[in-house]
Amino acid sequence: MTLRPGWREDAVELARAIGHETVVRNLARAPWPYTLEAAETFTSSFEAPAEPKFLIFEHQGGPARLIGGIGIGPFEKEAHDFGYWLTPDAWGRGYATEAGAAVLRAARAAGIRHVGAGHFLDNPASGRVLRKLGFRPTGRVTQVYSRGRGVALPSARYALDLAEAGTVDNDPRARMAA
Repeated sequence: MTLRPGWREDAVELARAIGHETVVRNLARAPWPYTLEAAETFTSSFEAPAEPKFLIFEHQGGPARLIGGIGIGPFEKEAHDFGYWLTPDAWGRGYATEAGAAVLRAARAAGIRHVGAGHFLDNPASGRVLRKLGFRPTGRVTQVYSRGRGVALPSARYALDLAEAGTVDNDPRARMAA
């Protein structure tokens, strides 16, 4: 697996990878349908890297293949909110946990101390990933607008203090087994 910033040349592959209703429905900011224009706009956002944000590439016997995106940035009331997505054929293979641990280590190295996250209540798999990464449920459920669905939905909120010892395990496979 490789994490790297997006390039304009990635737009076509990005649109293909994220362009599944089953992916976009679980995201707050992505529109549905996800167009090439949306992918081009997103890849241009990497030109001024103000936050740890990456595309995820898989290496399985051929050329690297774009399978997702991950990052930390401002969202609603959070200065540093963690989010990710994976194309459906990459689900359940540990990529979110492995990439998430790397991004959280980069955030810690950049001096970020508090990270928030959330998931729509009808997507409990994302909650399991967040807990594997050390996020703790806050007990809050907020209404978050999903551009892909066109409605606000209940979202469980999580928090992670990167200053705490033991967060962001150096070997995410240890947490994946949990």
